[in-house]
Amino acid sequence: MAFDIIIRGGTIVDGAGMPGYQADVGIRDGIIAEIGDLSGQAADEIIDAEGHVVAPGFIDGHTHTDAQVFWDDIGSNSCWQGVTSVVMGNCGFSMGPCAEKDKDLALHNFERAEDIPREAMIAGIPWSWETYPEYLDVLDTLPKGLNYAGFVGHSALRTHAMGERAMEEEATEDDLEKMKVQLVDSLRAGALGFSTSRTFSHRTPTGKPVASRLASWDEVLELAKTMKSMGNGIFQIARENVITDPEERDKEHEQMKHLAVDVGVPCTFGGTWYKRPNPEAWRTQFRMVDEAVAAGGKMMIQATSAWNGSLRSFETATPYDFIPVWKEFRQLPLAEQEKGLRDPEMRAKLVEAVKNHVHKPDPALPNLYQRPVDWDWVFPYDRTLPPYPSVADAAKQRGCEPIDAFIDLALEHNLKLFFIQPSFNEDQDYVLAHIRHPNSVVTFSDAGAHVATTCSPLIAHLLGHWVRNEGAIPLETAIRKITLDIANFWGLKGRGWLHEGWHADVCIFDPETIAPGPATLHHDLPAGCPRIKQKTDGIKATIVNGEVFMRDNEHTGALAGRVLRGPMAHN
Repeated sequence: MAFDIIIRGGTIVDGAGMPGYQADVGIRDGIIAEIGDLSGQAADEIIDAEGHVVAPGFIDGHTHTDAQVFWDDIGSNSCWQGVTSVVMGNCGFSMGPCAEKDKDLALHNFERAEDIPREAMIAGIPWSWETYPEYLDVLDTLPKGLNYAGFVGHSALRTHAMGERAMEEEATEDDLEKMKVQLVDSLRAGALGFSTSRTFSHRTPTGKPVASRLASWDEVLELAKTMKSMGNGIFQIARENVITDPEERDKEHEQMKHLAVDVGVPCTFGGTWYKRPNPEAWRTQFRMVDEAVAAGGKMMIQATSAWNGSLRSFETATPYDFIPVWKEFRQLPLAEQEKGLRDPEMRAKLVEAVKNHVHKPDPALPNLYQRPVDWDWVFPYDRTLPPYPSVADAAKQRGCEPIDAFIDLALEHNLKLFFIQPSFNEDQDYVLAHIRHPNSVVTFSDAGAHVATTCSPLIAHLLGHWVRNEGAIPLETAIRKITLDIANFWGLKGRGWLHEGWHADVCIFDPETIAPGPATLHHDLPAGCPRIKQKTDGIKATIVNGEVFMRDNEHTGALAGRVLRGPMAHN
């Protein structure tokens, strides 16, 4: 019987961590039908994979594509990284439950915390649901190139039950019962679990806490216990990552262990635990995870493959956009700014303003303005893999002040050069330890969020830097941490493993050339809002549910993605 596709002559890295081996892959009706020597077998399409790795399609377990799915049927930038499945609804933010008349409450949570432009969401989302099950049903009808799974968010549950009070006070018993009803219905419809946030960085446009941060810990426990009573689901939390007070830190660790061990819900959270002022804090975090797992709990750290940070540019945002002189200057068209930066008098005013500036965090401003500038830790993004010389290094080389080097570098690229400013995980030895931890997966792209200030090519960085250039992680281990380990913990049945009878989600890439491509700014969101695009070099083909979705990272027109419903919906 003929195949739809035969992938011929590649090296199979199956996602389970086993050594790679050479074989062909036969795909039929969206399923991996046969793996082996398929010489002489017929297929509608034969893909020559000689010299390439054939791996399961990559899975991104931490995205905020809940809004983007309505206007971007290919799911970029995820689609250009070999990703075939994404998980949304993280950090307590989901688009349901929420009635159309109350959508401002949901958008309020997404707008500042995840930096998704309100104008884009208003223009791009045709609201036609109230409950989370109805939201999933709407997603079923949308054309999509990727598979989408999701959590129901705590902030959404609170605002649905409490209205504006959700952002001002703790819940009453009646409020909590309403939340439990919606949580149960959401899990039965296919939510993978329940997500929440406790982190300071998640604020509304007015600088106030998002709805979930107003909840007592008892409220969180009650919702987790409700999920456990249903047969279980995943508990995802944006924790307060670096707690300097040792008593508060120990208290938070005990709360997390109680959830995983005593309540018995699998817990997952980001591991942005290294910060230069607290360089050893991550060790207690690892210890907490190790203790919870040893006691029978389930915990999974969401690791990055590089530092966490933001991209700055004169096209988007600079560190000084809200200080005197700069604030007015940055309102000018980009061409006028370039002219002004080349004018000695205007430039002198801008440089003087920077020298006189005293940094004061303002919670009403986006997160990228909360940190002071350290030019030793600002890097021109003129290459996509390390090493990255800093702006301070450039200043020394040029014999000038860092602010002048920053401006000169930008001018040399017509103000289109991005600069990276890390905020967490600066120490790359920590990042490597993080990736190697037995209870970690590499998944924290935040795709769909911070669209004009970050771009996180964590998969290409993992495979291009840590696997190929550094030789620090075996290829098979790296692939397992972006495929089967995620699928197993998150409950994505039949995904993440190149195995006969499993879904045909496949990525074919060249291990010698895979790397992030250049980052560029585009104004192609609804309402003309900006976002950063970044493709991955070295990917030959991406297959979703048995159809070639991307060929050399160009869309083929196929849109075979599905909504992946959780175990309680019997997906």
